[in-house]
Amino acid sequence: LKVRSSGFEYRLLLSEFAIRFSARIMGRPPKRKFAVMKPMIGANDSRIQKKTETSKENTKAIGKKEKSVRNIPQVPANLFFQYNTSLGPPYHIIIDTNFINFSIQNKLDIVKAAMDCLYAQCHIYVTDCVMGELEKLGPKYRVALRLAKDPRFERLPCLHKGTYADDCLVQRVQQHACYIVATCDKDLKRRLRKIPGVPIMYIVQHKYSIERMPDANLMGAPRV
Repeated sequence: LKVRSSGFEYRLLLSEFAIRFSARIMGRPPKRKFAVMKPMIGANDSRIQKKTETSKENTKAIGKKEKSVRNIPQVPANLFFQYNTSLGPPYHIIIDTNFINFSIQNKLDIVKAAMDCLYAQCHIYVTDCVMGELEKLGPKYRVALRLAKDPRFERLPCLHKGTYADDCLVQRVQQHACYIVATCDKDLKRRLRKIPGVPIMYIVQHKYSIERMPDANLMGAPRV
C-alpha cells in the first residue's frame, strides 16, 4: 500500500510540474483590470504652469500690438458733421429705379419736384444699369422706361458687369462725392447712410424730401 500511495503522489507531482511548465512556456492570458483610471497631471504640475505663462505672455503681446496699431480713415475737410459742404447749386441727382416708379405713382414731375425741394437748378442723371433694370421689368413698367428716356435726363455709362443698380450707385458715390442719390429703397438708404457726405432724396407725403443736407431745411425743403 505504501508503495502504491507513493507512486500515486509521484504522478500528481509530475502532472502539476508539467502544467506549470507548459503555462510558463505558452504564457497565461493577461488578467483584466476593471475601474482603473489613467494617470492624470496634477494642477500644480510644472508643465501646466509653463503653458499658462506662455499663453499670458502671448495675449499681452497681442494686446500691445492692437493698441499700438490704429487705422483712422482720413475724411475730407469739406465733410463737417457728416455734411458735404462742397455741394452747391446746380445739384447733381442720380435717380434709382423705384424712385421713378414712386414718382409716377405720386404724379410728380422729377425735375420740377426736385427744384421745388432744393430751390435751385438740378441736373438729373440715369445710369445704364437703371435703364437695364427697367427694361428687364417688362411692359408693366413701360411708362417708367419712357420717363427715364426723357431728354432732360443725362445718361451715365456703366463699365461694370450686370445690371444691379444698388452696387453701381454706391461705388459711384464713393468715388465721386458730388451726387445726391434719389431712392426709396430702404436697403440702399441704409448702405448710403454709412458713407459720409452723401445726401439722400426720397418721397414723403406726395413730395420730395432730402436728408443729410445742411441748407435744405433752411431753404424751405420739407422736413420729416
